[in-house]
Amino acid sequence: MKWYNRLKVAVKAAVTSWKGSGFDFSSWFGRRFWGIDNSKLATNETIFSVISRLANTLSSLPLKLYKDFDIELNQAADVVINNPNPNMSGFDLINKLEVSRNETGNGYAVIMRDIRMQPESLVPIDPAYVTPFINIDDSNLWYKVQGTDGIYYLHNMNMFHVKHITGVSRWKGISPIDVLKNTLEYDKAVQEFSLSEMQKKDSFILEYGANVDAEKRQRIIDDFKRFYQENGGILFQEPGVTVKDIERKYFASDTLASERITRSRVANVFNVPVSFLNDTEGQGYSSNEQMMIQFVQMALTPIVRQYEQELNRKFLTPNERKNGYYFKFNLGGLLRGDTAARTQFYQVMLRSGGMEPDEVRRLEDLPPKGGAAAQLWISGDLYPIDMEPALRKGVKTDEKQTESA
Repeated sequence: MKWYNRLKVAVKAAVTSWKGSGFDFSSWFGRRFWGIDNSKLATNETIFSVISRLANTLSSLPLKLYKDFDIELNQAADVVINNPNPNMSGFDLINKLEVSRNETGNGYAVIMRDIRMQPESLVPIDPAYVTPFINIDDSNLWYKVQGTDGIYYLHNMNMFHVKHITGVSRWKGISPIDVLKNTLEYDKAVQEFSLSEMQKKDSFILEYGANVDAEKRQRIIDDFKRFYQENGGILFQEPGVTVKDIERKYFASDTLASERITRSRVANVFNVPVSFLNDTEGQGYSSNEQMMIQFVQMALTPIVRQYEQELNRKFLTPNERKNGYYFKFNLGGLLRGDTAARTQFYQVMLRSGGMEPDEVRRLEDLPPKGGAAAQLWISGDLYPIDMEPALRKGVKTDEKQTESA
């Protein structure tokens, strides 16, 4: 009976994702179903900076399908890496999903499959009209999608979903911008106040020793304004008249302090070094390599693992996973350091038999040479790692040692 239920769920999942009359999800892309967009992405420089850097970094990483460390290419890999749908490349897909994940807490894309249940296309959709829920009939995670012509239900195997952290009782990710709501409102209030103070014109208090009527007061004000404009801001103080300027409340240090606090809190929420937001105060990195290691470990690695797990689970069959297939982002390029650090690392790995010369060439975007360059060597100086120690130069065997005795 269990196999029947599993088959029924699989069939239902397939039917809900097929493209046909009324089921073409590609027509949903880029629409605002509720008619509004409350995003802070286009109105806050700090938020725009951190989200664009995360999205651009992730979408620039090499993504490959491997089988036991060898690169493979099948239909699923081609869809993800090269041609997710007719409107975008693999870079665009990852970039849009990551922007959506950081902007709203969730990034969604519908997986459309062919008649063989193989991934055919991957179409990002707006999180505003997607609701995940547990179906009480089969205890599986499903997604309710509000479309232009009705409601659709998609099984979790047909919805690519990347998100920020969630609690035990929820399936939707928490939006970082919602977490930063008070910080952004405070930063906006400080900026608006500072801007209004900067835009104010010079103001003065004119104090006369005697009362004047309304008509004479207006003539005094007009004459004061004319004299001030015609003489480049120089004022003439008549006897019996006191002129005082009204002090402005704008201090540049207040704005700078507010911006520094905002950058620090944004960096904390998105788990990136604050120096990524052009704030170097208090930073103690001895090299860019150390900063990149922190960025990769704290920010990128959890994000990358989430994408890889989603791809492995929903784009590969159980049989393919058992046979050693897996998707993997290459983070090595971000950790290679400068030329001196890379050179030292390669020398140690080559001389200890940890890497082949051709592997080093591939990491440096150089073509492999093959032959001896495809072998492991060990210093001695240098021998193939599988060479008999007795054949190495200067090594004496027991037989030769006996003869010499």
